[in-house]
Amino acid sequence: MDPLRLALLALTVMTVSRVHQHFDFIAQLRPAMLLVAVTGFYAVANPKLLVRGSLFRTWPAKVVVALASVACLSTLFGLSVGRSGSYVIENYSKVIVYAFLLIAAIRCTRDLATFVWGYVIGCGGLAWLSLFVFGLSQSEGDSVYRLNDLYTFDANDVGCVMMIGLALTLLAFQTSRGRARWFAGLVMVGIGATIAKTGSRGAFVGVVVVGIYLLFLLKHISPVKRIAFVAVVAIALILSAPPGYWEQMKTLAKPTQDYNWSDQEGRVEIAKRGMGYMFKRPFFGVGIYNFQLAEGTISDKARYHVPGTPILWSAPHNSYIQVGAELGIPGLTLWLTLIFGGIYAMHRLRSRLPRHWARGDPEERFLYLTAMYLPVALVGFAVTAFFVSFAFLDPIYIVAALMTGLYVSVDAKLRTQLQGAVAAAPPPPHSGRRQTRSLRLSPFRSR
Repeated sequence: MDPLRLALLALTVMTVSRVHQHFDFIAQLRPAMLLVAVTGFYAVANPKLLVRGSLFRTWPAKVVVALASVACLSTLFGLSVGRSGSYVIENYSKVIVYAFLLIAAIRCTRDLATFVWGYVIGCGGLAWLSLFVFGLSQSEGDSVYRLNDLYTFDANDVGCVMMIGLALTLLAFQTSRGRARWFAGLVMVGIGATIAKTGSRGAFVGVVVVGIYLLFLLKHISPVKRIAFVAVVAIALILSAPPGYWEQMKTLAKPTQDYNWSDQEGRVEIAKRGMGYMFKRPFFGVGIYNFQLAEGTISDKARYHVPGTPILWSAPHNSYIQVGAELGIPGLTLWLTLIFGGIYAMHRLRSRLPRHWARGDPEERFLYLTAMYLPVALVGFAVTAFFVSFAFLDPIYIVAALMTGLYVSVDAKLRTQLQGAVAAAPPPPHSGRRQTRSLRLSPFRSR
């Protein structure tokens, strides 16, 4: 593995796990930011190590660029240029640069597998921290003991990160052998246990939805394997459930009795206000990272606020509300396209792949199963993102990079097979026409 991909692998592990923050002497070096800078300069200095052709030849890359452009424009037309601009420069720009470094680095199946494993290893590190380092505590008014004192993520955030990781871990488990397979199985157990420790209702709903998806929609996987995968995660979750966990989950059946239903600072009222911001400013929203500012300045609660009393600048607690309120309808449309368009596109790509790849050589199986499990990752994210403010953080952009990498890898594999077939056979009378028909299997020619 060359230095560029090795650095990006390390960056992926750190981005997902935040394990570097556990060691003070490493955290002080700010290794994530350092790796982004080093890989960026190394990529510019060694273009031969990058994917050939335009980075924007696949639709996920185009959507990410469009979304980043809308985010930048929202800084100019939002509530606070300084607040939005600072967030873009200090945070969001790093997410976009990292995503495009991944896109540029995935040239073939081996590169794609490297970064899938990077996410899986990162989930293993996050599970280790959650189970053996972070403590459990009971918040005021909460019935469950849950993860507390995390480095960057909160408990709900961990659940969202892990739902993507669960799908990628299943992919890694099915396409590996020996110690790698045992490691993926251990991470799978760790993910189930960690989701229990989060005490997150959103993560629990995500597990249920993904479990149903695995059982009833992944029909190309044998029923025994599907049941076994769901059972392993479910057993790990049940055995690791902290005190009060099931009482907390029972509240899902009685949503109207929860404070989130009617309280001014509950999720329903916050969502209503967020939708109001979007419809009042439909083109660019209130500006990226300005949701809380809107809560404290232009919301109805701010308008009727009694001077001298405190007012809470609430976070959106919902990625859909977050992106709609902050970027407006165009930004929300692009973000939804990345998620639900990705689910559809991966299903469509998988249906167009040669059926024998499902039982072909290791590379063919990996590509076929990746097209099958990336929709699972997107479904898990789509559900859990409803409960966290994750619109502008790394996970969904990593998945977008993996989708782009899958298109590139499939195209490379198909072209290699086509060239081999052409070299082994005498040229047919109308070879040009037949070659064009064969290339239509390429994801770049199918749209």
